Amino acid sequence: MRIVLVGPPGAGKGTQATRLAEKLRIPHISTGDLFRANISRQTELGKLAKSYMDAGNLVPDEVTIAMAKDRMEQPDAEGGFLLDGFPRNVSQAGALDELLQTEGIKLDAVLDLEAPEDEVVKRIAGRRICRKDSAHVFHATYSPPKQDGVCDVCGGELYQRDDDSEDTVRTRLEVYHTQTEPIIDYYRAQGLVVTISAMGAVDEVTGRALEALESGK
Repeated sequence: MRIVLVGPPGAGKGTQATRLAEKLRIPHISTGDLFRANISRQTELGKLAKSYMDAGNLVPDEVTIAMAKDRMEQPDAEGGFLLDGFPRNVSQAGALDELLQTEGIKLDAVLDLEAPEDEVVKRIAGRRICRKDSAHVFHATYSPPKQDGVCDVCGGELYQRDDDSEDTVRTRLEVYHTQTEPIIDYYRAQGLVVTISAMGAVDEVTGRALEALESGK
C-alpha cells in the first residue's frame, strides 16, 4: 500500500506510522528522518537543506520533494510506503501526485488521525523529559513519575521542552490548520481520505487504522 499519514501534532502520528509500516511491511518514510539522513551523509540535498536551516529559513518545497522522491525510488519502497510529514501543504501534495503519475503509480489512502484540540494540547504540554537521558519520557497526567520532577529510571531532573509549552503547542496547531489541514480536502476530492479517531490506547488506534485501511472507510 501507498499511504500518506496526516494529523495534528500530538495525534500520535510517529507511533502509529512505525506500527502500521511494520504491520503492512512497507517502509516508514518520515520527513524528519529524511532531513537527518541527508544532512548526516552530506548529500547534495542535505547540504542544500542545511544551508537554509543554518540561515534560519524554511527548506523550500522543491528540496523536500527531491528528498522524498529519492527515498521512494529505493528498492524497499517498490511495494509501497507510508509517508509521514510529507506532503505538508497543498503545493507538496500536487507535486507528489505529479511524481507518482510519472512513475505510473498512485496513492491508496490518506489516513487522517483525528483528536480534539484540547486533548492534543494536554498530551504535548504534559510531557516531561529526563535531562540525563531524553529517552526517558513521562507525562504529568498519563504516566507521571513516582516523585514529581524526578526520573524513575535514573533520578535525573524532568523538564518540559520549550516547544511543549501550551502557547507553543497552540501555535503549532494553528500552523497545522493553516498549512497542512487543507491537504485533507485536496485528497478527499480524490476519494482517498480515511478518517479515524486517534483517541484511546495505542493498540486500539492501530487496530482501528488497519481496519479502516482494509475497508477503505
